[in-house]
Amino acid sequence: MKLTHKNINMNRGAALLALIFGLLFLVIFVRFFYIQSTGTAHGQALAARAEELYESQRTIEASRGSILDRKGEVIAEDKSSYKLVAILDDQITTDPDNPEHVVDVEETAQKLAPLLNMEENEIVEVLSKDLYQVEFGSAGRDISHTLKEEITKLELPGITFIRDTQRFYPNGIFASHLIGYAQKQEATGETVGMMGLEKTLEKYLHEEDGYIKFEKDRYNWKLPTSDDEIVAPKNGQDVYLTIDQKIQTFLEDSMNQVVEEYSPEKIVAVVADPKTGKILAMAQRPSFDPNKRNITSYYNDVISYPFEPGSTMKIFTLAAAIEEGVYNGNATFQSGSYAVGPSVVRDHKRGGWGTISFNEGVQRSSNVGFSILAKDLLGTDRMYQYLNKFGFTKKTNIDLPNEAESKINYNYEIDKVSTAFGQASAFTPIQLVQAATAIANNGKMMKPYVIDKIVDKDSNEVVKENNSKVVSQPITEKTAKATLDILETVVSSENGTGKPYSIEGYQVAGKTGTAQMPNPNGRGYLSGNDNHIFSFLGMAPKDNPELIVYVAVQKPKLEGQAGSVPVSMIFNTVMKNSLQYLQIEPTEELEPETQTKTSSEDTVLPDLVDAKFADANNQLKKLGLTPIILGNGQKVIAQYPEGDTSMMLNEKVFLKLSEEVKMPDLTGWSKRDVMKLGNIMNISVNAEGSGFVIKQSIKKDSVLKKSDVLTITLGTENDEKQPEESNEQE
Repeated sequence: MKLTHKNINMNRGAALLALIFGLLFLVIFVRFFYIQSTGTAHGQALAARAEELYESQRTIEASRGSILDRKGEVIAEDKSSYKLVAILDDQITTDPDNPEHVVDVEETAQKLAPLLNMEENEIVEVLSKDLYQVEFGSAGRDISHTLKEEITKLELPGITFIRDTQRFYPNGIFASHLIGYAQKQEATGETVGMMGLEKTLEKYLHEEDGYIKFEKDRYNWKLPTSDDEIVAPKNGQDVYLTIDQKIQTFLEDSMNQVVEEYSPEKIVAVVADPKTGKILAMAQRPSFDPNKRNITSYYNDVISYPFEPGSTMKIFTLAAAIEEGVYNGNATFQSGSYAVGPSVVRDHKRGGWGTISFNEGVQRSSNVGFSILAKDLLGTDRMYQYLNKFGFTKKTNIDLPNEAESKINYNYEIDKVSTAFGQASAFTPIQLVQAATAIANNGKMMKPYVIDKIVDKDSNEVVKENNSKVVSQPITEKTAKATLDILETVVSSENGTGKPYSIEGYQVAGKTGTAQMPNPNGRGYLSGNDNHIFSFLGMAPKDNPELIVYVAVQKPKLEGQAGSVPVSMIFNTVMKNSLQYLQIEPTEELEPETQTKTSSEDTVLPDLVDAKFADANNQLKKLGLTPIILGNGQKVIAQYPEGDTSMMLNEKVFLKLSEEVKMPDLTGWSKRDVMKLGNIMNISVNAEGSGFVIKQSIKKDSVLKKSDVLTITLGTENDEKQPEESNEQE
């Protein structure tokens, strides 16, 4: 009986045990089936977890496309930089004698603050966060190699660097509203164009990082049997502009000088090739340094700022009258005033000059003479047809964003007549430049453009290329030549308002402008000598124009001087230097002394690499050039500019004699010369201010390294100037 009871208990226990094991196996089977079917466990994808444990992926960085001038000189590029980080977690430190985390927050903040341009309390706040590591925002990004070394010398525990890239603009303030800027995004770490060509050409400039994926063991060593997966990086494409770095530098430097001396409200300037429509230089003031993004205006005034141009508009009224056969330069009219309905047009000299010829009227910039041309000889309807032919009724469609429409005021007879001499209607500078190509290019009007070509960085294949395009032919070649002949007398004749724009050796054809500015607080125009837009639209050489230069200066502080003074400071400098740089031969016979100087300025630099130092030095001095010697040696191992470059009198030529070079004293150097030093030594240059060097970040006699970043502070040289007086008030 007892045995039977015992067997029953054993059977029950065995059954229970079997049930438990059955349930256990059922659970395991269900779990296995679930994992097998879903591939997840505890909410994690097992394949991804295995990949994380036994596969590694490393990024292969791509670079954003560069922006270059027409000769391949860099305007914008990616450059190596550093990001400052602080490690706060004390668990990373294994040796208390050599801490790897921030130990003393107050001391660290005190030493970093002046270098990062941050307040101590700001840094203390960052370093007091309960995180493994922290960054320092924009102040800790784009750290140069020089600043990195300064911070490293402090030997602050927990302060380290992550290698990074930054968008760098080596020329600083340089066609800034044209180029724009690109900026690294906080969320994604990607560099994205935010303004100008950097933004509109984003799809070409943008880069895509690649990666390499390989199998590894538990110790992170790559397995010899790894089946690597490689996705190559896709670099951004390089953009070549029609801009010429040297001509742009002429323009920027001359504008800086005018800003320093006359503090104008605005300056707008353009240099163009009339035969192709290529824009060789474009600038404005106020401007900004895209490295610092100290922007006060986001508009490119050359294309986005329509204003009443003043008497530069008379160029096209004159051409229209010649084309229609109604212009007789020897015919006369009574200057001073002219009635248009109830309104009266007056010359800038009240009372006029008596009875004068129409040719003299052009030279003196007579509003009355051009009113007669527009109303009585051409007729205002036919005048409007020529506004359309010269492209003033529509955008130029230049390859830049945000081009503005013109504002043509053609409702009343006085407005129609006033438009003919540059008032009542508003046009953009780029419209004036496009129209001027017809005058300078045998009647053919060329479409302006700034993008020359886009090139694949990896294959060197041209992805996109722009070519010159004739928009229309508003006038004949004969009319264009006749117009240039008359416009040349504006500069060369005794009565001409353009006398300040005369350039020795070259015949300049052009027209001055003194535009009244509308009163923002009511009807009419602002009064006062300074409250004008002073301008000049000039072409040279007259018989075969190679360049068009347009300069407009708004509301300069003249202190009694003529408005032509600041305008001519820009126009004359840019036009003369550019013609000589392009090796355009002078068209007028010069005095022997001047002839010698010009021939020196047009010197072609020889190739001096491998030449003996003494021979190279003497050769440069004989050519009227200034040798700058870098390093110690007996033979030239590099030079800048390179051989076969057109040079001007006294221009600096850098000769490198050894790999070890000490920093020279840069005091009094121009920004352009410092940029040359940066090119030959492969160092980055940042410039602050305008004028000539008064301070340099790398001390004299310091040995230069390729990764150095040189910061220069520029100040203005106070040269005494005695400008030629002009009585122009149009």
